[in-house]
Amino acid sequence: MNLNRIVSKTIVVAALAHSFINAMAEEQQFDVIVYGGTAGGVAAAVQVSRMGKTVALIEPSNHIGGLTSGGLGATDIGNKAAIGGISREFYQRIKMYYATDAAWKWQKPNEYKSPRQNDPEGDDARWTFEPHVAEIVLREMLDEAKVNVFVNERMDRSSTGVGMNGQRIQWIRTESEMTFHGKQFIDATYEGDLLAAAGVSYVVGRESNDRYGETLNGVQTANATKHQLQPGIDPYVVKGDPTSGLLPGIDDGPGKEGGEDARVQAYCLRMCNTTHPENRRPFEKPADYNELEYELLFRNFEAGAKIPPWHPLPMPNRKTDTNNNRGFSTDYIGFSYTWPEADYATRDQIYRRHLRYQKGLMWTLANHPRVPTEIRAEFGRWGNCIDEFTDNDGWPHQLYVREGRRMVADCVMTEHHCVGREKVTDSVGLAAYTMDSHNVQRYVDEHGHVRNEGDVQVGGFPPYAISYRAIIPKESECHNLSVPIALSASHIAYGSIRMEPVFMVLGQSAATAACISIDNDATLQSIAVRNLQATLIRDNQVLAWTND
Repeated sequence: MNLNRIVSKTIVVAALAHSFINAMAEEQQFDVIVYGGTAGGVAAAVQVSRMGKTVALIEPSNHIGGLTSGGLGATDIGNKAAIGGISREFYQRIKMYYATDAAWKWQKPNEYKSPRQNDPEGDDARWTFEPHVAEIVLREMLDEAKVNVFVNERMDRSSTGVGMNGQRIQWIRTESEMTFHGKQFIDATYEGDLLAAAGVSYVVGRESNDRYGETLNGVQTANATKHQLQPGIDPYVVKGDPTSGLLPGIDDGPGKEGGEDARVQAYCLRMCNTTHPENRRPFEKPADYNELEYELLFRNFEAGAKIPPWHPLPMPNRKTDTNNNRGFSTDYIGFSYTWPEADYATRDQIYRRHLRYQKGLMWTLANHPRVPTEIRAEFGRWGNCIDEFTDNDGWPHQLYVREGRRMVADCVMTEHHCVGREKVTDSVGLAAYTMDSHNVQRYVDEHGHVRNEGDVQVGGFPPYAISYRAIIPKESECHNLSVPIALSASHIAYGSIRMEPVFMVLGQSAATAACISIDNDATLQSIAVRNLQATLIRDNQVLAWTND
């Protein structure tokens, strides 16, 4: 027997098989293409499969779940009763996961308390969880639904990346030269990359108050009273010397009050931290540490700030979901403006810059001699979790993109919808959170001191309906694309809608509309909304708020 001949023949056969598989992989055909493996994208893909259609879920990174598995374990939702359908099912599955003893490695279940989990026994769902658990549950849901998942596939965002025939998308192509043909498409990205490539109208930044008759949009200095710096802080590199230049991230002036601009609210990384000695990775000083980036932090302490500038909400197993808090914290104010429309290389640079900033911030708070002793002592107890984000040294893989592009459709959700002055009849889900914008910029005020601008937190209203017309483009622009995340909303209304459970609700609703559109050979704009709503109600969506 000629072993070399057998091996050679085997290699040839394997090579031919591989070539055949690659050829097959280059052209993919599905009923629905979901671009973006966020939690909203997962809900959309699962719903399509459950409705008997073929579906591809395409994710640019190696991870499924977006922010839900990227550190945001403290679920933001004003009223949990507003959440139904697949979204609520996800949180119910989280509860089932933690019902087993094996889920509790670093603490006992009865030792865990959280303000986000109001009634652990009586609630049918769990609203706080570890990042890796969220990804496990989401992947299980995809597996059970037999969804075709393609990770590490970035859409070609050049002029040849999307195939259009009139007002219909025919296919999208990825950078690896895979082409995905579909009857319906869903943009489930935070940035709205597919909608932009398809020529759909959108906006980036803040509208003026005049645009929609709002009061909380545009530049906001008067309302920015929370997460504010101490008064009287000098903004210049050399105190009192304007010729030395402004400290990093500070603008000369804020712009016209209530006026439009192209800025987006600050991004951050939602860290998962712990004090458990066996699972703690101490904060390390980054190699490219730039002390000047934290000069404003030092001056804020010297001006009287005394509270640790972060918000570590407790998660199971002695972990946290850590968010921004106070005037100088994890939000990297002023450095997210170009993200929504940036190319992939620039986004990678922006992510790495945020990562460097936040690494340096945590090391500074735990070690720098200009940080008050008691603050240093507190942060010195903490670190990142060894068993989270294990492929990224304990740091989140997902940047918290609080807003990217926002579609401009026939219905634009505004402040008036949030507070109930305007109501829609074509509801496809409810939003239930405060109108919330993080700070957008730092500026030099009329007294020559540095202030934060853009933070708005106005609530006190009940859950409200989101219009179907806000998740589909104008009929003149595209007939077979739905947009459940970068939906049509003003900056301040988007600040209320932009919560992960709501994105999952809208993802399911978008998928349902896509399937009905296929069944009826109709455009998304012409399907019967009453039939869509009936199907959504059958699938346990909550479309109206009837409680006090």
